[in-house]
Amino acid sequence: MTEFTFSTLEYHRPDFKKLLAAAEQMTERVQKAASYEEVKRIMKEMEELSDDLSTDMVIASIRHTLDTTDEYYEKEDEYINNTMPTVMPKLLAYDDAVMNCAFRADIEKEYGKQFFVQKELNKKTFCEANIPLMQQEAKLTNEYQKIMATAAIEFDGKTLNLYGVQKYFEHEDRDVRRAAVRAYSDFYHSNEQRLEEIWDELITIRNQMGKNLGFENFIPVGYMQQGRTDYGQKEVESFREQVLTEIVPICEKLYEAQAKRLGVDSLMVYDEKRVFPDGNAVPAGDDDFMVEEARKMYHEISPETGEFIDFMIDHELMDLKNKPGKASTGYMTHLARYKAPFVFSCFNQTIGDMQVLTHELGHAFAGYMAMRSQPISDYYSESTDIAEIHSMSMEQFSYPYAERFFGEQADKFRFAHLQEAITFVPFGVAVDEFQHICYANPGMTPKERTLAWKKLEEKYMPWRRYDADDFFDRGGFWYHKLHIYLYPFYYINYTLTTMGAMEFKKKNYENHEDAWQDYLNLCKCGGSMSYLETLKYANLMNPFEQGSVKNAISVAKDELFESPYMK
Repeated sequence: MTEFTFSTLEYHRPDFKKLLAAAEQMTERVQKAASYEEVKRIMKEMEELSDDLSTDMVIASIRHTLDTTDEYYEKEDEYINNTMPTVMPKLLAYDDAVMNCAFRADIEKEYGKQFFVQKELNKKTFCEANIPLMQQEAKLTNEYQKIMATAAIEFDGKTLNLYGVQKYFEHEDRDVRRAAVRAYSDFYHSNEQRLEEIWDELITIRNQMGKNLGFENFIPVGYMQQGRTDYGQKEVESFREQVLTEIVPICEKLYEAQAKRLGVDSLMVYDEKRVFPDGNAVPAGDDDFMVEEARKMYHEISPETGEFIDFMIDHELMDLKNKPGKASTGYMTHLARYKAPFVFSCFNQTIGDMQVLTHELGHAFAGYMAMRSQPISDYYSESTDIAEIHSMSMEQFSYPYAERFFGEQADKFRFAHLQEAITFVPFGVAVDEFQHICYANPGMTPKERTLAWKKLEEKYMPWRRYDADDFFDRGGFWYHKLHIYLYPFYYINYTLTTMGAMEFKKKNYENHEDAWQDYLNLCKCGGSMSYLETLKYANLMNPFEQGSVKNAISVAKDELFESPYMK
């Protein structure tokens, strides 16, 4: 089906009974198959059935996040989350049959060893005892997301959601910025008790999942759920240490210069987003203007990106405008049946809108290319530690086009965006270390966890000052990071992949054609290789090796420190 728009797609409740019956039948057929060609036909049938089912699941999920107050899709999303874990045993039995069939070597020869590596991970991270725990987990994460999505913050004579109030973090009046951050903080403080309870319950549930699978806690399971097969906690710790020694001192200098630019004695948290005293770069037009300029930009970047952006716009595969009840998040997902990515976000007329049009569309472009380059849908999506390289690198490739979106403020956009890319990294590794602490020490009280976050801020963000905001000052800032609740151990990916993006920035200066070809290869390979294999294929460094962080950020560091904004 090529002629469609997302708004007119029909939703059908996923037929899990049909899937169960088919999985059982196909398991038996694989076990009895007399040839590789027969196994391939069965695999193709199963793929088509799975793609159809997943597409309906994704449609329900998207429409639920588009309006979290829509009771129909809320119920459908709840039904899917409750039912999907119950069909896993039959799906894993089918996978077992494929893994143990007489033609395994033929499958691996055609599709590569990653095909079986992923199936082994799926097997290791599931047991039937975890089904009720997965259902409870989904219910709690949905509750967290709904609390965020339905935020109604009274500010500046308006009722704002979380995205809406964040626009004021850049306001020219320091008192307004202070009040906006306080209003943001007060929202989390007012929900602190329930947020504490949800997090406490999630730790208990996930750690029990880990124990049911034979582990001491959830941490090894979290790593496997992220598709990590060729590195572990030790490597991540070494990376965090590189960030502490190489990037934290750079951030301190950047914020010292920003305080000087703004003319303040001490930079407060409510000053961090106000990069320039005369105002940050703002989009030169409204939401529709930004999308149209993005279309022009992608047509100029390459033939592939031009074809991609037309596909996204013509099929209504982006929902970017901020609306009441819309989930307070941004994401890319895909509709396998249509080989179509979908991008979701909430524009708020800041430079963040440009980041959406490059970051989330970077994800989408990679999905678009993989869906047209890879032979099986198992490879349409890559591991999460690779995925963010696509998005963050696309942000860097867009730098020459900044004038289109920001006019004469383009240089301000580029400086602020690059500064944020670097200053984000310490926060990102703090989020990762915080999760390790919480799952490894389940007996901690909620207040002890919040204190642990406070100590991580002192370690990785020594410049952070909250100016008598008691809730944030005692460590409440972590509550706003939805990844902690929804996507365990995902967040380190943003920091690992920042290194890849900074490498692409460096390579792009040296030879644009080579850099773009490496990027295109990265997007096309999807999930067909492991993390370290994919990096090697795209000619990128291993971020766990000593010296790699310093090397990766060298060009960005020079560009920032040589900027007139640092004088």
